[in-house]
Amino acid sequence: MTQSSADNAKQILLDVFGYNEFREGQELIINQLCEGRDALVVMPTGGGKSLCFQIPALVKPGICFVISPLISLMKDQVDALRACGVAAAYLNSSLSYQQQNQVLNDMHSGQLKLVYMAPERLLRPDFLSRLDNLPINLFAIDEAHCISQWGHDFRPEYALLGQLKQRFPDIPLVALTATADYATQQDILARLQFNDPLIAIHSFDRPNIEYLLIEKYRPLNQLANYLDEHKNESGIIYCTSRRRTEELAEKLRVKGLSVRCYHAGMMIEERQSVQDLFIKDKVDIVVATVAFGMGIDKPNVRFVVHYEIPKNIESYYQETGRAGRDGLPAQAMLFYDPADAGRVRSMLEKNTNEQQQRIELHKLNTMVAFAEAQTCRRQVLLNYFGEYSHKSCGNCDVCLDPPKSYDATEDAQKILSCVYRTGQHFGMGYVVEVLKGAQTARVKSLGHDKLSTFAIGKDQPVEYWLSLLRQLIHCGLLMQNLTRGSALQLTEAARPVLKAEQPLYLAVPRLKLVKSKDKKRLLSNFSDNNLFAKLRQLRKKIADRQDLPPYIIFSDVSLSEMSEIMPTTESQFLNISGVGQIKLKKYGAEFLTLIKQYEEQL
Repeated sequence: MTQSSADNAKQILLDVFGYNEFREGQELIINQLCEGRDALVVMPTGGGKSLCFQIPALVKPGICFVISPLISLMKDQVDALRACGVAAAYLNSSLSYQQQNQVLNDMHSGQLKLVYMAPERLLRPDFLSRLDNLPINLFAIDEAHCISQWGHDFRPEYALLGQLKQRFPDIPLVALTATADYATQQDILARLQFNDPLIAIHSFDRPNIEYLLIEKYRPLNQLANYLDEHKNESGIIYCTSRRRTEELAEKLRVKGLSVRCYHAGMMIEERQSVQDLFIKDKVDIVVATVAFGMGIDKPNVRFVVHYEIPKNIESYYQETGRAGRDGLPAQAMLFYDPADAGRVRSMLEKNTNEQQQRIELHKLNTMVAFAEAQTCRRQVLLNYFGEYSHKSCGNCDVCLDPPKSYDATEDAQKILSCVYRTGQHFGMGYVVEVLKGAQTARVKSLGHDKLSTFAIGKDQPVEYWLSLLRQLIHCGLLMQNLTRGSALQLTEAARPVLKAEQPLYLAVPRLKLVKSKDKKRLLSNFSDNNLFAKLRQLRKKIADRQDLPPYIIFSDVSLSEMSEIMPTTESQFLNISGVGQIKLKKYGAEFLTLIKQYEEQL
């Protein structure tokens, strides 16, 4: 890359995007792409992947085509680019025939620098012929894990993108993703037929995200309590089924929360409406299936909740990565019930493709191991992606409240005896009813209120016994017979514990949410709250006026810097992260006026 091109890249970074310095690794990737080299980029969500191809697209003459899997992703990035003064467009089914023609005309007249589209359209024979007559400077494949059969979101149409290198061998190709283990990385390289690519694998760590897990007992109440701690914050709650998203959203709405549901079964106009309300801060919470959120750049999502266990660690990592993209503190909360994992496993076992089924079941088992880990969750997560860490993070539930073990022999004997004396015909819920001494009609009709194990566990709450039951299943002392309605049955390993021939140590049941760090202090330790609130109000006013998401005007990080530094001149305003020449011209006067007025009142 020539010195002038390198200088041009830095100037674009400052003038167009408003950043003084490249993030770690960005400059090397940009330089190599500008020199015409292929690249595979694995960089965490919020790590600045988009700039790695957007800046080369602007430095080099010609047009860049960005392959993207979802309409929502395309619109989000194009809106952000246009707000910075970049000539960008997307080409998809959400546009009218006339609008699509306009994009095609702008492509051929040299008026566009970046065009976003899906792989199916790009690879159509008629469109490939069109590409032959265009000055293309780069192909960028976003969410590149979709290419690989080992990836968590394999898409056959993505696998066909290897055609690009055959047809356009001299045009650089960059594949970008936040979630790719070693097998997925190698598959991407092979399928895309790269020529001596730069392989840039960056840290998977997102230190600003606090990883938390709680066992599900009364999930709706637990969720309501959690959301009560996050009032007026943006958040996403993921569920595994469409019906669950609708039911949960309605129950939360009844509780007075600002919430909508989102799933692929809704009409496209309705989905678009929900997404717009969310990214424009007009709805706080979206309860969604995994169909929601891929590639959405909304930076101020403060929490992501998984109401049920995801199918694999890659999905979990990508979905939790939608929290805290602005670098400010955020939380990833997983509500865990082993029964949820059983339901997901049954669904995966219906896959008739044996190889794909084997891959998916392996990935589910790894996700379950993560959920049941007694060691630092961040270590488990990073180790999965080959980034081995031997230091605990201090920012997950296991680090904040390390598991404590105790001699659970007596408690285990109570449970095992109760399972045995009730005939090994019942599930966890009923066994706990007998332990607790519940005077239900069913218990009485079966005569189980006369058993010696009736009410021997009345001194502990339901959640306590459920936690121990799950641990006994994990330890192999009990099994759930799926052919008999998940009835609990004793295994051979239970015999020595029941006979007091060997002690048993289990984890003390964790019945309350782990107390997080002082989130309010972390969020506001570098900003004046009063000015920050006024700046947010102004941003919202401008965003509504222009029908844009507030974060496209300025991010919370930019507003926080403004409230700390309180710039009063244009040159000072340009030193704020995320403020470039275009945004200075568009919004500088209003923000500077507000800051000056605030300063005069101090």
